[in-house]
Amino acid sequence: MKEQRRAIIVGATSGIGLEVAKVLAEKGWLVGIAGRRQELLQQIQRKHLNIVATEQIDVTKADAAERLETLIGKTGGMDLYFHSSGIGYQNTELDMELELATVETNAVGMTRMVGAAFHYFEAHPEQKSQIAVISSIAGTKGLGAAPAYSSTKRFVNHYLECLTQLCHIHHINHISIHDIRPGFVRTPLISGSNYPLQLDAAKVAQQIVKGVERGRSIITIDWRYRLLVFFWRLIPRWLWVRMRIK
Repeated sequence: MKEQRRAIIVGATSGIGLEVAKVLAEKGWLVGIAGRRQELLQQIQRKHLNIVATEQIDVTKADAAERLETLIGKTGGMDLYFHSSGIGYQNTELDMELELATVETNAVGMTRMVGAAFHYFEAHPEQKSQIAVISSIAGTKGLGAAPAYSSTKRFVNHYLECLTQLCHIHHINHISIHDIRPGFVRTPLISGSNYPLQLDAAKVAQQIVKGVERGRSIITIDWRYRLLVFFWRLIPRWLWVRMRIK
């Protein structure tokens, strides 16, 4: 009998993280979930077979990596680390409290958790391991309406690229890195906004899992956003910074 694979999802109390946890559990994975709201995590676990463990983790706290180790133990191991913890704000007033909170979560917190997952997998060369992180198409160009959000997403893009190169430098062949770049998804993160082409989180999760299972290194969702990003990249900087995009 084939051994069940195990996934740890950080940022699983809502949005894409929650939907991916559901998809993996339905596909037979053993899933451990983490987030800041312990009561909500436990409610999710009670509703879904194969979500076998929970742990309260705030990625901005110094003990987050240690708590990840605890969750890995509860789950019985980890084959996939899925990072969906992130925040973002429309911040045209450049409120520094919002900007710094975004950097602390999306950049520092991501680095802390992905680094911990990388070291765990590095110590287990006997297994095929995957690290998947939600970034965004917002990392493609600087968005003046959300400076810290789009900048931290660009940071995530580059960090994952660097880790992929690091694997080649050290001949680490058992770890694969996946940069997941959704367009605007109907989640609490963009609640109340009027962004066009909003995607359904459950359908996005299905596409994400399919892309991860196929081993794609960059997963842009969906085809409309792949086309949008293609044209975004063609716009020269001098013109882009003069465009009033909100």
